[in-house]
Amino acid sequence: MTTNQPSATLREVSGLDARLPRLSESVLILIDVQNTYRTGVMALEGAEEAVAACARLLERARAAGTPVIHVIHDGGEGSPYDIREHIGALSDEVAPREGEAVVVKQFPNSFYRTELEKTLTALGAEPGSGKDLVLAGFMAHMCVTHTAQGAFNLGYRPAVVAEATATRSLPAPDGTVVAASALKTAALTAIGDLFAPVAPTVDDIPA
Repeated sequence: MTTNQPSATLREVSGLDARLPRLSESVLILIDVQNTYRTGVMALEGAEEAVAACARLLERARAAGTPVIHVIHDGGEGSPYDIREHIGALSDEVAPREGEAVVVKQFPNSFYRTELEKTLTALGAEPGSGKDLVLAGFMAHMCVTHTAQGAFNLGYRPAVVAEATATRSLPAPDGTVVAASALKTAALTAIGDLFAPVAPTVDDIPA
């Protein structure tokens, strides 16, 4: 007889705690909060709400004195990720302020072939330190997932804010369509299994 009871997560099995980090004791990393995802071929379901949530999270981080790192994906000239054009620029709501680092990437994992690790180290958050990182941005199933995994593998302690992420509907291998909401839920569930605890909303991250 089967039940609908969930299995223990790998975090539980491994003895990793599920606590959410304090924002004031973390580094905030905003991942690819670019105009790319608000219009055109890469528009995401719930993008506007997620951008607004990212902006609220950023406002709270600034008020708490939390270091902020903005990650931006550069897909090259003529692509939806062309950071030299408006389409690929960081959204105005989360525009970096003086003193906030901007890291350019070209792969889903924000740590791969970028200055992110070096930038964190300069902030006193070197790999293996167990430093809390708060992650938000786009897309939930792609760069947020791979960055959370990358952070975990490097010995950081990432957490993801679900409300401040979004994704899009995609075709499944069997020819059906996976709705954006289902894909986001699956991605965040997979992240929460091992790589990072997931906060449902911005307000769930303690100051």
